[in-house]
Amino acid sequence: MAHYEYDAVVVGSGPNGLAAGIALQQAGLSVLLIEGQKAIGGGLRTSELTLPGFKHDVCSAIHPMAAGSPFFQSLPLTEHGLEYIQPPAAAAHPFDDGTAAILTSSIDKTAELLGKDRLPYLRLIEPLLNDWPKIAADVLGPLQFPIYPIKMAEFGLKALPSASRLSNYFSTEKAKGLWAGMAAHSIQPLSHMTTSAIGLVLMTAGHLYGWPLPKGGSQSIANALASYFVSLGGKIETDQWIHSLKQLPSSRAILFDLTPRQLLKIAGDQFSPLYRWQLNNYKYGMGVFKVDWALDGPVPFKATECKQAGTLHLGNTFQEIALSEKEIWSGKHPKAPFVLLAQQSAFDPSRAPEGKQTLWGYCHVPHGSTVDMTNAIEDQVERFAPGFKDRILARHTMNTIQMESYNPNYIGGDINGGVIDLTQLYTRPALRLSPYKTSAKGIYICSSSTPPGGGVHGMCGYYAAKRALKDIFKTPIMPLKPFLN
Repeated sequence: MAHYEYDAVVVGSGPNGLAAGIALQQAGLSVLLIEGQKAIGGGLRTSELTLPGFKHDVCSAIHPMAAGSPFFQSLPLTEHGLEYIQPPAAAAHPFDDGTAAILTSSIDKTAELLGKDRLPYLRLIEPLLNDWPKIAADVLGPLQFPIYPIKMAEFGLKALPSASRLSNYFSTEKAKGLWAGMAAHSIQPLSHMTTSAIGLVLMTAGHLYGWPLPKGGSQSIANALASYFVSLGGKIETDQWIHSLKQLPSSRAILFDLTPRQLLKIAGDQFSPLYRWQLNNYKYGMGVFKVDWALDGPVPFKATECKQAGTLHLGNTFQEIALSEKEIWSGKHPKAPFVLLAQQSAFDPSRAPEGKQTLWGYCHVPHGSTVDMTNAIEDQVERFAPGFKDRILARHTMNTIQMESYNPNYIGGDINGGVIDLTQLYTRPALRLSPYKTSAKGIYICSSSTPPGGGVHGMCGYYAAKRALKDIFKTPIMPLKPFLN
C-alpha cells in the first residue's frame, strides 16, 4: 500500500481553501494547506496601504455572506477571535436630491421608507426571509435535487429573471435605485438573466444577518478560520507558489482554491482533452478598479442616512446604474460609474487614528483594463458628499492588472472567479456531474470558479471537500448544523 505524506493537500488559503481544509480535517484526515503569499487569506487581507495607522481591507470588506454562510455558522469562529460589528444600517443608496434609500435589519422599516413601494417590497422579499433557512444550503451549492423543491422553485422564479425585469415590481425611483445597487453586485449588465439572484440574496442576508464588518479588518476572518483549522491538527505553509504538481507532497487528494486558468498551468497535462477544452473556454468577467483613502474625518454625505451605513451604493437611478454596467460590459469606461463604498472605520475605531477615517471603494471596469478611474470614482463620491475631496490625506489605487498580481485568482480584475451568468451558474467551471471534480482522479477545484461563485462564504470549499471525502475516502462529511443555529 502506498505511503502518503498527507491525506489531502489544499492549495490556496482564501476562504474556500480554508473551508475545504477545515471540512477535511474535521473528518479526521491529515491536511496540509499551502499559500503562495507570506500571509494567509486570499481576498481576506488587511494592510496599511496609505498611511501608518490606517488599516485598509485590500480586497473584500463587508461580509453579509460570511455571517450567513451555513458552513461558517457551524464553526466556533468567535472562540478563535472573530468579532463582527453591525452598522446601524447595512447599506444606503443616496440620490441627487439629498435623500437616500436604506437597507436595515428590519424589513418593515426598510419597506416603510420606500413609500408607495412598501407592499411590493414586502411581497418580493418577505417570503425569502421565511424560506431562507430551508433553501440556503441549496442556493449556495451545486445543482442537485433540493431538500425543499417547491421552496427552491419559488426562489428560482424570482432569481432567474434579469434585474431589469424584476425592477418592474417597483414604481418609485427610490425602490428601483436601491434594487439596482444590490443587483449590480452581479458584475454584469442588469439586463442579463440571473442578475436578480445576487440582489435577492444580499437583501435577504441584510434582513437576517446584517452586512457586518469584522473587527480589525477582513484578515480577522482568515485568522479565525486558520486558527480553528490548526486547532484541529491542520498544517499551514506560506510563501510557497505552486507551479507544478511535482512541488506538492504526496497525498491522496489535492484541492485547488484557484481558477481554471491557474489550474491548467499546474495540472493541465493530467486532464482529459474535453476537460482541458472546457477550462480553456471558461469565461471571466468585468474587472474592478479599487481605491483606498485615508481621510481627515468622516465622509460628508448629504443624506444623513448614509452616515449610518457600512456600505454605500453610488449611482443614483436604476437607469444610470444599468447604463454604466452595460457600457463597461461592452468595453467602455463610463464617466459616472456605479461605485461601491465601505466606511469601516466609522464603526470600528481600530481601523484609523483618532478623528481620522478610512474609506474603501471600487467601480467596475472592462476585463483587464489599465485605465485610471480615480477621478471618476472621486467625482461620484463628491457628487453625494460635497467636500469629500478636501478630506483626502492619501490614497492607494489598484487597477485590474495590479489586482491580479496581488491575488492571482482575480483574472483580469474579475473578483467573482468568472462570470456568474446563466451558462456558468451551476456549470462553473465545466459541465460535469460534480463541478468540483476534475477529470483527473484525486484532483479537485474548490475556488469561487465553482458553485455558488464569488463571495466570502466558504461554501465552494465545503462542497468540494464533501465530494473528495465521498470519492477518495468513502467518508461522509460532518453534516452542517441547522441553519441559523
